[in-house]
Amino acid sequence: MRNLLTGLDVGTSKVCALVADASPEGEVALLGSGVAPCTGLRKGVVVNIEATVEAIRAALDEAEKTSGARVGSVVVGVAGPHIRGLNSHGIVAVRGGEVGSRDVDRVIDAARAVAIPLDRQVLHILPQQFAVDDQEGVREPIGMAGVRLEARIHIVTAAQSYGQNLSKCCERAGVTPAELMFEPLASAEAALFPEERELGVALIDIGGGTTDIVVFHSGAVMHTAVLPLGGNHLTSDIAAGIRTPVTEAEKLKIAYGAATSQVVRRDEMVQVPGVGGREPKAIARKLLADIIEPRMEEIFAMAQREIMRSGVADSLASGVVLVGGTSLLEGTQELAERIFGVPVRRGLPINLKGMPEELMKPMYTTAAGLILHQASRGSIHNGARFGRLGWLRSRLSDWVRDFF
Repeated sequence: MRNLLTGLDVGTSKVCALVADASPEGEVALLGSGVAPCTGLRKGVVVNIEATVEAIRAALDEAEKTSGARVGSVVVGVAGPHIRGLNSHGIVAVRGGEVGSRDVDRVIDAARAVAIPLDRQVLHILPQQFAVDDQEGVREPIGMAGVRLEARIHIVTAAQSYGQNLSKCCERAGVTPAELMFEPLASAEAALFPEERELGVALIDIGGGTTDIVVFHSGAVMHTAVLPLGGNHLTSDIAAGIRTPVTEAEKLKIAYGAATSQVVRRDEMVQVPGVGGREPKAIARKLLADIIEPRMEEIFAMAQREIMRSGVADSLASGVVLVGGTSLLEGTQELAERIFGVPVRRGLPINLKGMPEELMKPMYTTAAGLILHQASRGSIHNGARFGRLGWLRSRLSDWVRDFF
């Protein structure tokens, strides 16, 4: 019996579907993939259901053909400026003098008891650290002696309507959305090394419509944020700056764009197609870089402010990891190192074995991470243990134990 895993990254510019097979030993093998352009989202939010359904269907059809498998349920990546992250803190008394799994569940419940508006849904409850009596920085408190247990957690919430619209799109495309996952958390699963999470790292996912940020320290998520800027804004700037259609501006950005003019020779020229029957014209490639650089600086400056808000900005020994299609622009790492003042590397979906060469790119890290998340489901570290269904089951079993 095959254990099929399917990750669906529904982004502003593209939909990517990956199908993999997980062995009983935990080995994950990629079976197939599908990618389709998407016009139904703006800044990561569904604005056209029909267009989104078509893009999802096209990506899934391709993934099913290449894998030879029928997709039933998927884990879907979500993004958008509507997503919020907050840190919370809970304290409970330990029953019986030794911390048990029920005490851990109770302290997580206490920490998650914050006022969340009715129009929002909880995506993830991510434990950061525990404290038993006065001993802080505890990763796994079960079995420790003590009378007081504290927990610090990070809660990620999304607009209820967004989740409903995205789920509706998936269902109309013929698949069941089993879980929604915040995209940079998925990207982190695929692109980060365990030691980077431990030492401290900021992952910045520059997508088409948004830039997503997640900051790790001591193996835990300390901060998450979404910026309403992405690669599409660079394209719009180019279209306006050199008076060319958006489709042509996108091609120019991909083929000749640079994040900083410092990496471009002054004598490099590129051909710009004419509009409305006009003759093509040649422009200096440096002009493209001069248009792109201020916007990239703005994105990185906003990201820097979010990293500062994490409270661990001075402890990011592993620096910054960039993923997302825009990170492929020449000079992106150089510009980022100049602004952040820490080492910067480009992230690839290295943790998913068997990725074909054409998918070993920063824009496919989210879809790969969604697969890895499913494969490792049940671990505390990815927050799945505290999913709604598991939490309810845990509460019921506790109730039965306590009263019977």
